[in-house]
Amino acid sequence: MTRICKSIQIQTPVEEVFEYVTTPGTWPAWHPSSLGVEGATDHSLEPGEQVTEEYRVAGRRGRVVWTVREREAPRRWVIDGWVEGDGSGTITYALTPHLEGTTFERDFVYAMPNPLLAVLDWLVLRRRVDAESTEALRRLKDVLERRRT
Repeated sequence: MTRICKSIQIQTPVEEVFEYVTTPGTWPAWHPSSLGVEGATDHSLEPGEQVTEEYRVAGRRGRVVWTVREREAPRRWVIDGWVEGDGSGTITYALTPHLEGTTFERDFVYAMPNPLLAVLDWLVLRRRVDAESTEALRRLKDVLERRRT
């Protein structure tokens, strides 16, 4: 299992950040790996709802079906993803309000489907996924803070 955990301070109220990040239609606007989403994309998803995302992560393209496992608005949201024949992952968003806005944390845990890809992940892919996650949070902060000005 690989874990990529990133956090950022966003000068936006926690309720606004939660609503934005849990609405899949916004993902391509801030996450560089998200190429598009299909299904329930126009609202903040509830437990049991699903969305299909087309992605490019560390140069690898694919489609993942995400299912919401947990929702504690506006503090926590957990989705489980399955890529047919290509592994699985879980993303957890944890949000903490503070005087200046919100601390947003994105925790991505994933497993590769075979030993060869696990070695490739250890050697190369993990660093690229980490860099993409850093860029995603930078973009998220930029998008949300610009919306408030």
